[in-house]
Amino acid sequence: MPLRLPDYPWDSLEPFAERARAHPGGIVDLSVGSPVDPTPALIRESLAAATDAHAYPLTAGTPALREAIVEWFARRRGVDDLTVANVLPTIGSKEFIAGLPLWLGLGEGDVVVQPTLAYPTYAVGAALAGATVFSSDDPADWPESTRLVWVNSPGNPNGRVLGIEELAAAVARARELGAVIASDECYAELGWDDEFADRATPSILDPAVIHGDRSSVLCVYSLSKQSNLAGYRAGFVAGCSRILGELLAVRKHLGTLPPAPIQAAMITALGDDGHVHEQKQRYRVRRARLSAALEAAGYRIDDSRGGLYLWATRGGDAWQTVADLADLGILVVPGTFYGEADAQHIRVALTATDEAIGTAVERLGALSK
Repeated sequence: MPLRLPDYPWDSLEPFAERARAHPGGIVDLSVGSPVDPTPALIRESLAAATDAHAYPLTAGTPALREAIVEWFARRRGVDDLTVANVLPTIGSKEFIAGLPLWLGLGEGDVVVQPTLAYPTYAVGAALAGATVFSSDDPADWPESTRLVWVNSPGNPNGRVLGIEELAAAVARARELGAVIASDECYAELGWDDEFADRATPSILDPAVIHGDRSSVLCVYSLSKQSNLAGYRAGFVAGCSRILGELLAVRKHLGTLPPAPIQAAMITALGDDGHVHEQKQRYRVRRARLSAALEAAGYRIDDSRGGLYLWATRGGDAWQTVADLADLGILVVPGTFYGEADAQHIRVALTATDEAIGTAVERLGALSK
């Protein structure tokens, strides 16, 4: 019997994409969070230098890569007590997110908690394991049958950033329930408040959150956003050494191992903060231009404290807003893709060229006149 997975929501956006493409000036696609800027040269050079990859790569990652991940957590996330036993490279983060419920042995009767507004792959992973999804941002509401909790900060789609106290409350409740808690933090280097000008957003592995106890706590990360490595599929997970040891054994059987040249490129990316700062500044400029244009056109921007999206609304139906913007040649995503609880917001991506952002700003100006 085929797997029963949630509907793939992006298919329903295609008529609006066609509508936007019909605009005389062409489409400005602000629907997908895929980087458009070049992968930094120093990372590409590392990849090229490692292309003599005749042997099978290590599923656990090379010692140098694992050390680079440990060092990055200490330098950028304030997590200075990890060892190589606490980290594991992944093929991007999506495959890990989708597979985790199954690999943890979840099944019928088990609950996977996700945010009220959630990246759809959390639900896909639950479906693969035959578990039930429960959407809630309030730890007090999480049911007794919860076996896995997903939190996401900065959040996709709404850019919500969880503070130390919120993360600590989530960890405490997960432990009461005997559940694993995993935090999806792939936008952590893209916090927009002044307090995040020179540092990443808080991690679930922060000592102030877990007080030295990593048991049943995982942090999932990807280099796709901070380093323009979406095409490399370069990610990693850190946290509880017991769980990661069990997952490593599973991944050895499955052959889910990052290619050796990618592992070499990851080491370079993790060791260089300069390119991350430069990319963040590009997004900061695009974000400022686009948010000002949306507000001038009558939109309200909520949350959006981190990540690569603006969470915007004019107070009307989200699909109607998608249609209105498609008539301007601008493609965005309705908030209903991420949860039925919000039928008024749209997600507007910052991942477009400066030229495309300028075109969107110009077209939005027509709404503000």
